Amino acid sequence: MRLPLPQFATGDRHPHHIGEVIETATTEFLAQCLEPEDLSFPAMPPFGSWVCATDEESGNQIYAVVYYATTMPIDSVHRARALGLSLQSLREEQPQIFAMLRTEFRAAIVGFEQPEQSFNNNQGIYQYLPPRPPQIHQAVYRCPPEAIIKFTDKLDFLRTLLLISGAPVESLAASAIREVYQLRKADREWLIRAGRHLSVLLKDDYDRLRFILSQIHP
Repeated sequence: MRLPLPQFATGDRHPHHIGEVIETATTEFLAQCLEPEDLSFPAMPPFGSWVCATDEESGNQIYAVVYYATTMPIDSVHRARALGLSLQSLREEQPQIFAMLRTEFRAAIVGFEQPEQSFNNNQGIYQYLPPRPPQIHQAVYRCPPEAIIKFTDKLDFLRTLLLISGAPVESLAASAIREVYQLRKADREWLIRAGRHLSVLLKDDYDRLRFILSQIHP
């Protein structure tokens, strides 16, 4: 049986629907990736990628950046062990392996968008913590490029990323900036603004600033 999440046919699933919230807090949420229909691992969202979920009570669209992901056994008793087989061999000889693993990711909340207010010059978009995070079992989606571009017109989200505890925040900020820069089709003006914003945030820590900028490749 392919548990641990109740699954629906992939044909009924939105193509950007990648996970479901299984733990939630004011500043972040933990999501479990939905399993594919075939014998393969769930698509793990990349480090520094953008995801979104909805708080159904308020209707707020909540934006977050992935900072940690893991694949592990579905229980804490049986650990995975090396089998010396290719993925294709696993599918043929040990197909149950795929049903015994789960993929999860943590995403830091960087802001939100209120409903029915986002159509007028970014009105309704806020780069600070929402009144409440997404609830348990809410769907998690990959953010569409146009939403990321719109949200990152302002750069206050960078401060939030630099304050995340338990994460390589310098690499996280650089990764998030690289993705946005690519989505903006190499918008150098935006990249310069991001660099200047970082220089203000880290004006007393040149080494951290230099480390972040060294990971951004225009």
